[in-house]
Amino acid sequence: MLHFDAVVADTHNDLLMAVAARPPKHWVQYFRDTWLPQLTEGGVNLQVLPVFIDDWYRPEGALRQTLRMIEAAHVIAAEVDEVRLCLNGDEISQALADGKIALVLAMESMPGLDASVELIPTLHRLGVRVASIAHWGRTPLADGSGEDATGSRLTAAGVESLEIMEDLGIVFDVSHLGASGVAHVLERARRPVMATHSSARALLDHHRNLTDDQLRGVAATGGVICVNFLPAFLTEHPRKVTVDNLVDHIAHIASVAGIEHVGLGPDFIREVLFDLTPPCCETNGTTGLDVDAVIPGLDGPRGLPLVTEALEKHGFSPDEIRLILGENVLRLFQAELGVRR
Repeated sequence: MLHFDAVVADTHNDLLMAVAARPPKHWVQYFRDTWLPQLTEGGVNLQVLPVFIDDWYRPEGALRQTLRMIEAAHVIAAEVDEVRLCLNGDEISQALADGKIALVLAMESMPGLDASVELIPTLHRLGVRVASIAHWGRTPLADGSGEDATGSRLTAAGVESLEIMEDLGIVFDVSHLGASGVAHVLERARRPVMATHSSARALLDHHRNLTDDQLRGVAATGGVICVNFLPAFLTEHPRKVTVDNLVDHIAHIASVAGIEHVGLGPDFIREVLFDLTPPCCETNGTTGLDVDAVIPGLDGPRGLPLVTEALEKHGFSPDEIRLILGENVLRLFQAELGVRR
């Protein structure tokens, strides 16, 4: 099957949240039992692991939790033979050649740093190779897309963070960044940027999705837009979503940005949220997303072969499907990760 012959890259899975919520002595076994089988059955070869810190840790506990999640990734990589934490393109290539799942550490917003961007090199030393600087709301570095009404660009510290990342070879992630912030980044970027988990605003007018101009802007840097699988970002009727809705977004982004600039950023969050949320509480939080809705069969990584089947039915060629599944992301990471400017 084409899917299992291709490089499959998932640029956003919040599984580290669930791992780090457990006592450290359980990290490895939980990953082995719960997530490794899903990644293997889904054919995932390259997994980006974002470090995301929930609001209740902020601000005092955010840095400690950031370090715990990074440590969890290192412990997993050291103890689980099937995976390998990679710091650059050569290490990714070698991991794939050795039949390992290549893991790449990312930051989703950086609440643990506040405005202390001088600590970004510290994160780099710890293995972080992809990073964004905002989530839904306001940070000392920029506004997230939930604050689009402010029209805010990057703060001075945010501009400095972009420069530091580009110097170090940390790929800048525009997913979650407010519209004016995305424009600001695209004006100043001197290296490729990426969207790790964003869909097309032309198909669904949600502030988390990217406009056609933004899609073209990311592509112009040499970057990749990785499509988010959350039904709330794909269709106005999340409970009626199908894999065809997902393929529509993939096809649209390919038509606007070019087939060489599309990837997959599933954001398989439902299992993580259900795992971490007490029975007393709703999982939707303040975002208003219907996280109970999923594409049938795509509630986790093991369903990824369904995407390949849908792309084939849509008429994409095998070479195009390989690009979408992971070759575009692999190309970007091989050229940029850990490569100092």
